[in-house]
Formats: sequence, structure tokens, C-alpha cells
Amino acid sequence: MKKIPILFSIAMASIITSCSNNDSPKGNDTSSNPLMAASTLPYQAPEFNKIKDGDYQPAIEEGMKQQMAEMDSIANNTAEPTFENTMVAMEKSGQLLHRAYAAFNVVSGANTNETLQKVQEAIAPKLAAHQDAIYLNAKLFNRVQAIYDKRSGLNLDAESLRLVEYYYQQFVKAGAKLTDENKTALKKLNEEEAGLGAKFTNMLLAAAKNGALVLDNKEALAGMSDGDIEAAAKDAKDAGKAGKWLLSLQNTTQQPALGSLSNRNTRRQLFDASWNRAERGDANDTRATISRIAKIRAEKAKLLGLPNYASWQLQDQMAETPAAVMNFFNQLIPAATAKARKEAADIQDLIHQQKDTFNVEAYDWDYYADQVRKARYDLDESQIKPYFVLDSVLKNGVFYAATQLYGITFKERKDIPVYQKDVRVFELFNEDGSAIGLFYCDYFKRDNKNGGAWMENMVGQSKLLGTKPVIYNVCNFTKPADGQPALISFDDVTTMFHEFGHALHGFFADQQYPSLSGTATARDFVEFPSQFNEHWALYPTILKNYAKHYKTNETIPDALVAKIKNAGTFNQGYALTEILAAAGLDMQWHSIGADAPEQNVDTFETAALKKIHLDLSYVPSRYRSSYFLHIWSNGYSAGYYAYLWTEMLDDDAYSWFEENGGLTRTNGQRFRDMVLSRGNTIELGKMFQDFRGHTPDIKPMLKNRGLVN
Repeated sequence: MKKIPILFSIAMASIITSCSNNDSPKGNDTSSNPLMAASTLPYQAPEFNKIKDGDYQPAIEEGMKQQMAEMDSIANNTAEPTFENTMVAMEKSGQLLHRAYAAFNVVSGANTNETLQKVQEAIAPKLAAHQDAIYLNAKLFNRVQAIYDKRSGLNLDAESLRLVEYYYQQFVKAGAKLTDENKTALKKLNEEEAGLGAKFTNMLLAAAKNGALVLDNKEALAGMSDGDIEAAAKDAKDAGKAGKWLLSLQNTTQQPALGSLSNRNTRRQLFDASWNRAERGDANDTRATISRIAKIRAEKAKLLGLPNYASWQLQDQMAETPAAVMNFFNQLIPAATAKARKEAADIQDLIHQQKDTFNVEAYDWDYYADQVRKARYDLDESQIKPYFVLDSVLKNGVFYAATQLYGITFKERKDIPVYQKDVRVFELFNEDGSAIGLFYCDYFKRDNKNGGAWMENMVGQSKLLGTKPVIYNVCNFTKPADGQPALISFDDVTTMFHEFGHALHGFFADQQYPSLSGTATARDFVEFPSQFNEHWALYPTILKNYAKHYKTNETIPDALVAKIKNAGTFNQGYALTEILAAAGLDMQWHSIGADAPEQNVDTFETAALKKIHLDLSYVPSRYRSSYFLHIWSNGYSAGYYAYLWTEMLDDDAYSWFEENGGLTRTNGQRFRDMVLSRGNTIELGKMFQDFRGHTPDIKPMLKNRGLVN
């Protein structure tokens, strides 16, 4: 996942966090605040060894103050509006805010604490107000519009022209053309939504932590590996529950342990813990919060002259309209649900063969699907996992693939301070030895880390600002017990390739302007490079380079690879249906009109899934509304469909590689030059078509999912 900035391009900020030092400076004295000046570390990387928790809020607030002064100076400039004195000046503004908020984003998402959570909730409405003060500034917009209106006669280069059009679109989308009365109303809604979004994030983190399943006896964990059981015991001990076993919750509905737990009651307990994590009627019950967020968004859309929030949100996306998204869904839903029903029948047959009489439930699916897969393809997770040691996957898989495709190399840096001891840092170099940037990886789950996986910049690339990228990936893999290897599933392997695909998109950025740099693209394009990078996880020469047995160092045998590939389309009815259900829920929530009342979350969810024909009891939505972090706080509102939309793009792009010799430096360089290095400098549909040679074709996606031959 690529996290979305709270602010638009002007603030270049994202939603992640930094260091967990609890010492706070007295008052608002910023003289000793390390965030006030650019870092002296390589690439201006954050000085996490110096930053205290109490440094973030004063620096962010001072950053807003400084940027507002800069924006007022631009808006009140009596000289005729020019590209340099308006657009370029805005691009240069807010450097302190960018720096402080980017560092805060790292820690608040990946290593938070009570202090940082309070800061997050305090600054979210202030940042929303700050953004409105810029985008709803009539004088500033008049200058932007003046340049936009005469853009064709300004003799601008293509990237500069794109920046003019981008700014104009963002100002209009943000409400720059509203009346003063409606601007005031919009500001109030934006501030309330921002505060609720920050509150939701913190409620959900606490709900997931408190929802972890604690078991009193080891027998309840029957079916899990010895290593996973040992890790569960360690997690319980760390949580102050020595002598017990703790299964923490990942952000998705289904939990990894459900595939191995043979005790049906334990499976049910774990599923219920996940399904109801944010619906317990306690302080962390998110339902009232998200119902209000949905209402606010509908009211905002009405103010902006659109029938619903989805219509407003999709204006600058590849899909453009909710109707286009629903048409895309309609090409997938019938085939996906039909295949899921067939898969459910196969599981039910297996249950009956084992002399059980119960009907398959959602918490049974993974356990029995794994048995069906084993029977059909002679393959189960326990055969695969010993070949996937995290460090080898990273260095000999993810990094090696990037070297083969793009010629880049990596060097681990132990001298760069990090925000948590498990974080590692690598420096990247081009084939000619020139420096690219820094990569931080943070792979193990913690109870003070948001769920899921994501990529973001600490420092963005910009020729105008003279900066190179500092990028991080965050995941939530189970940390092994002391002395044990970090063995991960193939799904985890794919996640590592995915998030590094985002990183490559950021590292190869080659833009003048920060607002158009790297991953600053539409939601339904930004997941294209990341999902495309997943394909190399199973590419023969890559796989054989990293998949080594942790005990014997034996390369994964061809017979086992064949089984993995043969099973590639297994369970895809289920997998696609659960994602479609989540994407459909997202679109339904954001298709509510402003005149509709606040919704009962449970009633709305049930009706929404039924309406779009995705109400299969044994295939739950990948995310339930109450813990759908993507859409309520991480910027994917009316945008979760992007994962499927970009899957269409990435499968079609990979088919070009298959048609043209596969993994070669020449092909990799072409993809880098035509896609990964272009940022948002040209229209995204044209960018894809220039590379592929035609508009996106859904057939490779349907084939890869096993929905067509």
C-alpha cells in the first residue's frame, strides 16, 4: 500500500511515524528542536537519535506558520502572476512542515505511543485547516487561474505545463470556486473529518491490540508449527501473560493461523476476535465514528456540487467516475462468485468425507482450503515456508531482482539512526555508481504499529529542491522467537516484492517538481508498479536465487516450484471475492447522498453487500467497515478498487515482458524509463499505453486469476 498524504501536493506529507522517546521539551521553545533545520545525515534522513516525541508538534505547528507566511507572500504579490513567482514559489514552500510531518508520519504509524497518538489527534484538524487556508485562498487561486488560462502561450516545458494543470485541478477540487459561505462550511467539515480520521486510527490500533486472542492451553493451538507456537508464547509473555499463548490480530479479516489451527473452536474464537475487534461497544468501537465520517464526506460532496463523495474523489483518477468502477466490478463479480461457490462445494465435500456434518463457515475456509490444495496439488504451507528466510528473500530475491532488471546495487548502512531497533537501512546505487537514496525496512509486527504493509517517503525526490529519496517499507510479519530463523509465507514474500515495487517507483523518480515526483500519482495508478513487481517473486532465476532451505541451504526443488505454480489459480474465487467485497463496500459507503441520515454500520454493510451480489457468508469481506483503515484514515476512500484496477494494468504490462524476453536489463530499463521514472508528469492512461502499446486489457488479469482459460 502507498499511504496517502493528509495534505495535497503543497504539504507533501504522508501518514506515518517516528521515534518513541518520551522526553518532551518544556513549553514551545524550538531552539533545540532537531527538526527545525535540515538534517545533516546523508540524504537529509531524519535524525531519529536526536528527535524526541515532544519535538514533533512544535515543529509541525511552526512549519504551518512558516508556510502560511510564504503562501500569503505569494498571494499578495503585486507583480503579474508568472510560473516562477507562483507555481515554483509554492513548490518551494513549507520545507519545515514537510520535514517535520514526514518524520512524524514514520513513528505515528510504525512505532507509536500514547504521546504520539495525542499529537496525531491534536494536529490532524490543524493540518486540515492549514490546507483549507491555502486551497480556499481566493487571491492565491486567482493567480493560479491566471497562469492556467494563459498556459498555452507561456512556452513551458511539458513537466511545468503539467504542474500548472495539476495545481488548477487540485484547487478547484478542493473548493476554490465555492462561495465564501460554502467555503466556511467546507472548512468546518474538513476539520471535523480530519479529527475523526486520526481518532479512528488510534481507536483501531487499540482495538486490534485488545482483541488479540489469549489461550490458556497449548492444545488449543494444535496444527500450528512449533516455531509459531513458541512465538505465540513469547508474545503472551511480552504482553504480561506468561504461561499463556497470544495470537495477535493482523489488519485483515482472516488471520494467518486460521489456515493451520485444527481445533474448530479456536478457529471460531480467532475469527470472532478479528471480526468484532472494533464492534465491542467499548471505547474502541469505531462504528459511530465511521458513520459520521461517511456523512461528512457526503455533505462535502454536495457543497462541491456533486451527488456523492465517490463522484468527487474520482475526478482526477484513471477511472474518472463511479459508473466506470462499477462497470469494472461487473466484469469480475459473476465469475469470481461462481468460482467461490464451486470452491465452497469442494470444501464442503471434504468436510463430509471427514465424517463431519457442519456447514463450512468463514473461519473454516483457510483450514480446509489448505487441505484441498494439498490433496489436489500435493502442496501445503509447511512444505514451502522453510525455503523462505526473510533475509534471503530481501537480499537474494527483492534486491537481486532489482539488480537484474535495473542494474541497481545495495549496501547496508549501520551508521544511520533508526526509530526502532529492528529497522534496517540500505543505500542504493545506480549501475554507474551514482547514489540513488536510502531504504529503510521495518518488517516485524508490534502492538504499537498499524496493521498491514505500506511504503512512504521520509524525503522526496526533487531536482528543484536538490533532494534524493529516503523511503521506507513497513510490514507486519511474525517475529521469530530468539535463535529461530525468520521464516515467512509465500504471501509474505509477495508483500515484500509489492512494497519494494512502490519503493522503486519512488527511487527512480526523476522530476523537477516535488508535487509530480515518484508515487505522487492517482490511486488507481500508484499500485501498478508495486503489483507489477510481485510477478518477479516466482520468476525462475529469481526464485532459485533466494528460496533456500533454512537448514540445508538446498535450493527449492523444481518439483515443489511446479506445485506452487500449478496451485497458482487455486482459491482465486475466494481471494477475488473477498477483495471485491471490500472494494464494493468502499464504493457503497461513498455513494451515499448528503440527504441520507447517518447509517447504522452493521445494517448498511449487510445491505450493501447484498446489493452488489457479494453477500456470501463463507467469504467475508477482506475488511469489515469498522476496521477498514484504508478508507477511513489512509486515503483510499472511494479508492480501494485501485488494487484491482491496477492489477489489470500490472498483468497486462507483465504480459509485455513475457512477449519480449522476460527479465532482462533492456526490458527493465524500458520500464524504468517509460513508467517508473515518470512520476505524474504525463497523463497516466497515455503513460501506460505508450509502454504497452494499447489501452489496458482485462484478459491477462482474468487469465492469471484462473477465471478464463
